[in-house]
Amino acid sequence: MTSRLASMTGYARSEAAFGSTRLRVELKSVNGRGLDIRSRLAPGLDAFDIPLRQLLSQSLSRGSVNLAISFDRQGTSGAVSVNQAALETVLAAIDSLAHRVDAQRPTLDGILSLPGVLAVEESRGLDEEGLEPVLMAAVREAIAGLIKSRLDEGARIAQILVAQVDAIAALVDQADAHPARSRDVIAARLSQQVQSLRQEADISPERLAQEALVLATKADIQEEIDRLRAHIAGARALLATAGAVGRRLDFLAQEFNREANTLCSKSNAVELTAIGLDLKAAIDQLREQVQNIE
Repeated sequence: MTSRLASMTGYARSEAAFGSTRLRVELKSVNGRGLDIRSRLAPGLDAFDIPLRQLLSQSLSRGSVNLAISFDRQGTSGAVSVNQAALETVLAAIDSLAHRVDAQRPTLDGILSLPGVLAVEESRGLDEEGLEPVLMAAVREAIAGLIKSRLDEGARIAQILVAQVDAIAALVDQADAHPARSRDVIAARLSQQVQSLRQEADISPERLAQEALVLATKADIQEEIDRLRAHIAGARALLATAGAVGRRLDFLAQEFNREANTLCSKSNAVELTAIGLDLKAAIDQLREQVQNIE
C-alpha cells in the first residue's frame, strides 16, 4: 500500500542573499488541533507578516507552526560620531561641579557612555519592494522542505498505523472465532441463567421470556464484530488516501474504542474479555499515533 500521509512534525530552513544582506528562514512544526502560525521576524520585516501567514496557510492545514526569519547585514553598520554639543555640555557641567564637589574627575569611557554623547548613524533601511520576491522565494523553499519533512515522517507513521490496524483485525478475528461465541455455549449459559430466574418466587412466564431475551441479546457480540470490521476497512482506506485525514482517523479510533468497550461488557468468558482488553490496548496505541497525522 502506498501512503501519502503527512505528519504534523517537521523542520526546514533556507537562505537567500539580498545585496549585502543574508536572509535565513527557519520553519518548525509540531502537533496541533488546527493550524496555529507563530512568526518571529527580523526588524524591518513586519510588513511581510500577513502575506507570510497567508502563504503558510495555503500549504498547510494543521499543526503548530513556528516561522523565524533573520538576516545579517555586512558592511552596513552605522557610523559612530561624537555629538559635540552634548559633549561640551557634559564637560561644562564637570568643570562647574569640580569647584563644588571634591571627587575624582570622570574617565573618558565614562563620559562617552553618557546618553547622547555618541551618535550612531542609522543604516539605510531595507528596500522592501526589492526584498519581497527574494524573501517570498526563500519562504517557499522552506515550506517545500517542511512539507517533505512532514511527508517523510508521515510515511514512517503510516507503516506503524498499518501494523496496528492489522493487529486490531487479528484480535477481532480471535474474538469472532472464540468458542465462547458458539451457539451451544451461549445456549448452555442462557439455560443456566434462565433456571436461576425460575427459582425466584412469583416470576411470570412473560417476565421469564423478557429476561431470556435480554440475556440472549447481551451474549451476542456479532454487531460489535461487524462494526469493528467496518471501521478496520475504513481505517485502511484512509491510510491509502493522500491528504489531511488525521481528524477522520482520530474519529475512527474513538469508534473502535466504543465497540471494544461494548464487546468487553458483553463477554461471557474470561478469555474473550482478555481479547477485548488486548483490543482496547491496541486501539489506544493506534490513537496515540494518529495524533501525529495532519
